Amino acid sequence: MEDGGRSTQWRFAAPNPTLAAAGERSIQKALLQVHACLDERGPRPVIPLSHGDPSSAPSFRTAPEAEEALVAAVRSGEYNGYPTPATGLPARRAVAEYLSRDLPYMISHDDIFLTCGGSQAIETVMSVFGQAGVNILLPMPGYPKHEAHAVFHRMEVRHYNLLPERGWEVDLEAVEALADGNTVAIVITNPNNPCGSVYTYEHLAKIADIASKLGILVIADEVYGHLVYGTTPFVPMGVFGETVPVITLGAISKRWAVPGWRLGWIATCDPKGILRKTKVVDSLRSFVSIISGPATFIQGAIPHIIKNTNDEFYNNIVKLLKETAEICYDAVNEIKCITCPHKPEGSFFMMVKLDVSQLPDICDDVDFCSKLAKEESVILLPGMQ
Repeated sequence: MEDGGRSTQWRFAAPNPTLAAAGERSIQKALLQVHACLDERGPRPVIPLSHGDPSSAPSFRTAPEAEEALVAAVRSGEYNGYPTPATGLPARRAVAEYLSRDLPYMISHDDIFLTCGGSQAIETVMSVFGQAGVNILLPMPGYPKHEAHAVFHRMEVRHYNLLPERGWEVDLEAVEALADGNTVAIVITNPNNPCGSVYTYEHLAKIADIASKLGILVIADEVYGHLVYGTTPFVPMGVFGETVPVITLGAISKRWAVPGWRLGWIATCDPKGILRKTKVVDSLRSFVSIISGPATFIQGAIPHIIKNTNDEFYNNIVKLLKETAEICYDAVNEIKCITCPHKPEGSFFMMVKLDVSQLPDICDDVDFCSKLAKEESVILLPGMQ
């Protein structure tokens, strides 16, 4: 480049190939392709079904007790500064007590690491274990951010299948075949995103047994915990902490319908102390110390949010999810080229299968969605049908 007769060789043009590879795992690429096909002048509103954020719908407004707790924290004037151990301790203690309700043992505030939402919890855990040469077992279908952060942190991703004919259970035989001496963990999502399944106690026990046999830990993404509306109750993976060390990821974003409040957590469910002996807890603490956590006022509010939210709110959310899941499932079953192999029982999602053999001009699912978006958003002029 010429600059006043001087040639400058810029050294920052080359992109980070690892970041580019991680970005390819994001769902955003496919979404942008579909959105590009929309005619924004069209008469029909566009309903986003690609993210788990119900907050824009009035029927999913969060609990009044949660709003009151947040407002009280802000008005108190006690949470305008940077977070400190003093402000974080009651929040961590409240989360520990909340999770311990469903466990056969108690976890303490020392087992809790607060994060800026569930996404940062994923980033933190993948950062702790990420290094060249190790591999991690992820579900297929799965949540794209698990893979994106694993790839960004130089881990080899090995996919195990979820079996639709068995209610999207983990293919346990495949897990054993995929793992080797460099495998550090298996990730499970329960209730499941994107399949809408909920694992039974018996199935989770088998996962724990296999992970223990392989000498790997279980990372349990339970951000949709308790949002179940089928016949299978929610069982936290931490129930099996005596069998295998479990790192649980959670947040208030889904159960309280407040993803914008950005409070999540990492919980070490490990009554035998294996994660401390192997320095995993030290690594988690080190990483959390170099990132920005949740806003101080949400940390101040969370003890009151957890303590005061009425059961009626939780029950209404689950009832509404069940009703909407029934509507979607019934509607899908009326479409000849689409099937849902397992009726959703939890989370905000359901997984469907597209039979492209019935659609001669469609090559795959992205092509189908793109053409459907274009077709359904077109402006109908007088005389058009």
